[in-house]
Amino acid sequence: MVSRVRVWLNRTYAENVFFMDQLRRNPSDRAVEIHATHGDADSPVLAAADTADLEPEGLSPAAYVEFALDQCARRNIDVFVPRLHQSAIVAHRADFEAVGTALLAPPPEAVAVFEDKVTAYEAVQAIGVPVPSWWRVRTADELLAAVEELEAAGHKACFKPASGAGGVGFRVVTRAPFSMAHLTGFPSPYVPLDLVVGALEQAEEPVDWIVMPRLEQPEVSVDCLTGPDNRVRLAVGRTKNGRRRGFTLHEQWLEPARRIAEGFGLHYLSNIQFRMFGDRPVLMDVNTRPAGGLHQLSLCGVNAPWAAVQLALGEDPGEMVPPFLGQDYTVVSGPRPLRPVSIPQQRMEETETLLPALPAPVEPVQAAASVLR
Repeated sequence: MVSRVRVWLNRTYAENVFFMDQLRRNPSDRAVEIHATHGDADSPVLAAADTADLEPEGLSPAAYVEFALDQCARRNIDVFVPRLHQSAIVAHRADFEAVGTALLAPPPEAVAVFEDKVTAYEAVQAIGVPVPSWWRVRTADELLAAVEELEAAGHKACFKPASGAGGVGFRVVTRAPFSMAHLTGFPSPYVPLDLVVGALEQAEEPVDWIVMPRLEQPEVSVDCLTGPDNRVRLAVGRTKNGRRRGFTLHEQWLEPARRIAEGFGLHYLSNIQFRMFGDRPVLMDVNTRPAGGLHQLSLCGVNAPWAAVQLALGEDPGEMVPPFLGQDYTVVSGPRPLRPVSIPQQRMEETETLLPALPAPVEPVQAAASVLR
């Protein structure tokens, strides 16, 4: 009898409820139990898990590693998919292996390269992958110099933190003065340059931003599955152009993504993002973790989360090619149940105190839905 697989996701995105669904609906028909931890008791990933714990707040990276090792040992975790404190966790891979847990994450050297966007751009440029122009800025004067140089070349300037995930902190610089136009309609990423300069001049500490030209659509996120042997098993591009989403296997996107994944050893699941700069694709960002939208590959008949777990367990799924490319789609919100109480409950056989079965409220999360245009 094949034993169950116990998988842990720590403080992850709400969208990864779909990652969890795919693990349970794996093509190997293998029993999977999922443990989840989060700092928010109302995270839908806690409700979607078989067992769940609240994470302690305020832990240093080193203390969090100790917490994680304890979770893996007590919960008999086979595969740990770390998001929070990923770099600290992967530095202790041998300690996790000693308690019987495989880390579904790249080695520390690969994670370190892509923690800082400037370091990442320099590294990928050295292996021949095109990147946009960039400036690292910490002061108002450096920001002004970068913006003026970009504008002189006919580009719009934007900035974001040199380290960070997602679109947090991304802004586009405008010369238009602050007016009612900024207060009507939906919030915009555009910020007047004079307000940014004023905020920097009053800041108590320097910022660490990367300034670059605003890149154009389409945006293509290439989801890669790479083995510990540095060989890519799967690469599929997810395209985004406004509301419309789709898929691509065009080599102008996949070839540089493979070069990055294999060249830097981005083992297991990574997400490599490109946009257009003029008439050519350039690198925008690299995530050394599964993308929140990874589950959308199910529209192409691919279960990437399960293939990654197989690799982590030493079971090579081999080369994977989508049997088809799904039709264009969009992303909409939908309801997802939450825990009926604020303290996460466990599976019945793992707790002596049964919590009352109360009606569960719901929280909207992003779901992929195919639609005809």
